[in-house]
Amino acid sequence: MKFFIDTADVAAIKELDETGLVDGVTTNPSLIFKSGRDFKEVVKEICGFIDGPVSAEVASMEYEQMMKEAEVLRKLADNVCVKLPLTFDGLRACRALTNDGTKTNVTLCFSANQALLAAKAGATFVSPFIGRLDDINIDGMELIEDIRTIYDNYGFDTEILAASIRSANHVKDCALAGADVATIPPGVAKGLVKHVLTDQGLAGFERDWAATGQKII
Repeated sequence: MKFFIDTADVAAIKELDETGLVDGVTTNPSLIFKSGRDFKEVVKEICGFIDGPVSAEVASMEYEQMMKEAEVLRKLADNVCVKLPLTFDGLRACRALTNDGTKTNVTLCFSANQALLAAKAGATFVSPFIGRLDDINIDGMELIEDIRTIYDNYGFDTEILAASIRSANHVKDCALAGADVATIPPGVAKGLVKHVLTDQGLAGFERDWAATGQKII
């Protein structure tokens, strides 16, 4: 499963990218607002050091304007992936952009039928929001499983990009369910390495090594 980082915080992306585990980045209007930076400027900066897809979202809900905005976004860098809403206008734009060779990410997916439409429109990625479904007492992971089954049934190339991830368990469950990508907030990504038994084991090793009185350097 690929790991994308879900943020517009350039410093946080760079820190995680140094591990070699970052395959891409997703942004959205809320994350850009949180960063306090110019949208196009921050997307271009991220694309400058991330080799994988960097999702940049259109602001319009109307097809013609979406296409104009997409033209601006895809000129920022070769690895920009244009993010589109899961609406009929968004799907129409997805088909047009896909036919023109532009990567697309159809976002705010909350049902298997929506994911089916995104795949038929030729989306590079579809983004089901599992955490937001969990918030209203619907099993978000069941949606990932349903999409995986449908896509496998028909051989769709669209990748399942699990979004709205809130915990390490979400990441694990997405991997078990067969998501192609998980887009993860920096705090959750850094927490994946943590385990109480790892911490206890390292503390023991440090204590015993100190007791030897030795040094490697």
